[in-house]
Amino acid sequence: MADSAEVDLVVVGLGPGGEHAAAELAGAGLEVVGVDRRLVGGECPYYGCIPSKMMLRAAGLLAEARRVPGTAGSVEVIPSWSQVARRIRDEATDDWDDAVAVERLQKAGARFVRGTGRLAGPGRVVVATDEGEQEIRVRRGVVLNTGTEPAIPPIDGLAGTPYWTNREAVRVTRLPRSLVVLGGGAIGCELAQAFARFGVRVTIVEAGERILGPEEPESSEVLAAALARDGIEVRTGVAARSVRHDGGFHLALDGGESISADELLVAVGRTSNLRDIGLETVGLDPGVRFLDPDERMRVGEGVWAIGDITGKGAFTHMSMYQADVAVRDLLGREGAPADYRAVGRVTFTDPEIGSVGMTERQARDAGLRVQVGTTDLATSSRGWLHVPGGAGVVKLVADADRGILVGGTTAGPSGGEMLGWLATAVHAEVPVATLRSMHFAYPTFHRAIEPALDALA
Repeated sequence: MADSAEVDLVVVGLGPGGEHAAAELAGAGLEVVGVDRRLVGGECPYYGCIPSKMMLRAAGLLAEARRVPGTAGSVEVIPSWSQVARRIRDEATDDWDDAVAVERLQKAGARFVRGTGRLAGPGRVVVATDEGEQEIRVRRGVVLNTGTEPAIPPIDGLAGTPYWTNREAVRVTRLPRSLVVLGGGAIGCELAQAFARFGVRVTIVEAGERILGPEEPESSEVLAAALARDGIEVRTGVAARSVRHDGGFHLALDGGESISADELLVAVGRTSNLRDIGLETVGLDPGVRFLDPDERMRVGEGVWAIGDITGKGAFTHMSMYQADVAVRDLLGREGAPADYRAVGRVTFTDPEIGSVGMTERQARDAGLRVQVGTTDLATSSRGWLHVPGGAGVVKLVADADRGILVGGTTAGPSGGEMLGWLATAVHAEVPVATLRSMHFAYPTFHRAIEPALDALA
């Protein structure tokens, strides 16, 4: 591309949603340029969803094998991390090479520029590449999909140490003997459990009162018990005050306590990539944490925003969903506006934690007259047949005045798959009376939803 060019659309950031939008719009006949300084496809295929789930699948197989005694005989379990590392390198990430993704994007009709894109005023994008700067003028607009980075807390001594984020963790080829995980959210808990099941001594340090703070307390309890069974020490309500590294990591915690480990994984959340992308040049606040798009994903004249930077959920499925909404708007096609009432999310630990819509606390804070129904998975239907590993809970949150579910949690084996039923009920606002009249196949995990419905009170 020349130093200056004019096209229909520029997509800045080619994570899942950005890549999808660029390909769809190019396929519809628009002249599209996609810009990214990193790997096309974003965090999910190279450092997030795909490699981490390979790790968890392998770790889950080890856990299942260890459950054989007392249930089906005896086995000898000899973990081998090298096989996991090989699969991640060869099957998931192509050794962290995006050539296939770039080719896929170009075959769809889009052009790709490797570089850092920033807005330079209405209808203008400047891209800094290794060869210099290019200015691109746009006829229709710009789609922003700049994503997030691992958040790094301002802990004394942390900067400059060789700590891991999720990006380093999925590239590990040799396991440490011990690991401290800062942060008890979804990423921290998933990676902690995977490493622990391969023999690493793991400690989770969480400043909040419980792990999985945004989820239902019942989910936190179920997962905390499971992590303890895996030998993981979970420290909640305590923060790291300083970090020292001398070949190993030494953390000073609240109250004068300390903890040491071979490696340190920082998993305290994500921060939006909104700095220095020129928001002020199109009338947007450059200091915001998230951009707030309208129901068509517009954040300004000729500017659309999708994905993590919108604050609607840092999930691949959210980015793809929003990309479809933006594509319809850009092409003038009919379709439903963006709707976030039934956003599903899954923490892929064992047991899995699936959630959709509002938690009980969120529903009460919203002023709803709330009904709650819960079921202990281990004593209902397939749960007691499945043990060991069958513990869990189903929790439903209903709006009593409207007689519909507004949220639900499925914590247990196949919790993420069970979630689909609840997501449909919440999204379609199916009356609770109708849900109670349904058949629930026996003996399945999802049958535990039936007594939870009966327990709504």
